[in-house]
Amino acid sequence: MSPPLSDLRPLGLGEIIDRSATFWRKHLKHLFLLSFGFNLLTYILTKSLQLAMRSTLAMLQGATKGEGDMEAALLGYGQFLLMTAGMLVATFWLYWLSTLVVSRYVVPAQLGEPVAPAEGVRRGLNRLGTFTGAYALSLLWAVGANLLMVLPGGLVSVAGGAMLALSSAPGLRMAGGIVLVVGILLVMLGGLAGLLWYLLRFSLLGPVLAMEELSAVRAFRRSGELLSGRVEPGFLGRVRVRAMILVTVVSAILLAVSILSGMPALIVQFAYGNPLDPMNANPVPQALLVPAELLQVMGQAVFSPLGLVFYALMYLDLRVRREGLDLERRLEARSTPTVAA
Repeated sequence: MSPPLSDLRPLGLGEIIDRSATFWRKHLKHLFLLSFGFNLLTYILTKSLQLAMRSTLAMLQGATKGEGDMEAALLGYGQFLLMTAGMLVATFWLYWLSTLVVSRYVVPAQLGEPVAPAEGVRRGLNRLGTFTGAYALSLLWAVGANLLMVLPGGLVSVAGGAMLALSSAPGLRMAGGIVLVVGILLVMLGGLAGLLWYLLRFSLLGPVLAMEELSAVRAFRRSGELLSGRVEPGFLGRVRVRAMILVTVVSAILLAVSILSGMPALIVQFAYGNPLDPMNANPVPQALLVPAELLQVMGQAVFSPLGLVFYALMYLDLRVRREGLDLERRLEARSTPTVAA
């Protein structure tokens, strides 16, 4: 049943969250089918990295004990770092692509248009090149922004390290150690802030590419334009403040769900020792661990679309507020009988 046009109006923060949850619950089967493949591919990438990390650490541990070739171990470690960087790039690519695919299903459904889940997949394939170009631009932009955010902590860390290396007085060395720790904490906070900024700044890139025929560069700019400025008076009227609040609320819900769905795998890991120790003498048999992890993947495929639905509705709400999309649709609905006659 198509939603009435009266439902297409500017929404409050609570209404966006409530409508996202309602849509997710009513379309759970289709959203699961659209998301499961992306979650499974992400799991495969993460699992490959975990196995590579165990092998690399074993080589390094053997080399430090004189039981292996240190040069080969360092080469393997370099390859592991490259693999980690590639995995992160591929993971975010899959995440934003899933946002595009789900948005192509959610937005038309909210507009009262007939749409099938396959349309989202078809749109993703048709826009794959443009999407990848826009994603590459977002990565370049994110690298620059993250470097700026970690720069203060990096400078403090260098200052603390210099005090430790060049000072012989115990008091100065202690002060250097404190400065170094503070610098490291600032770097970590800067990195976290950079990640959150990236997720917020490009949260509408998928919906824009899903619904609008734009080039990679234009879609990159369009996603930023929609998130700029304000839509209401007051502090909460700033678009990025509204988006930050909504993203934080939905992320907290998804994080809690992810922890719960990951409990079976965590229980299996603790049964064989400390899961935080990569060189655990009693590693978990993969025949037990993989099924538990696949259960977690299925749980994530059930609940992760809630966040993607939220991005799609935030995009739709901003178009209503900024461009009068609701008025445009009502005018189209009124003119349709006249044209038909």
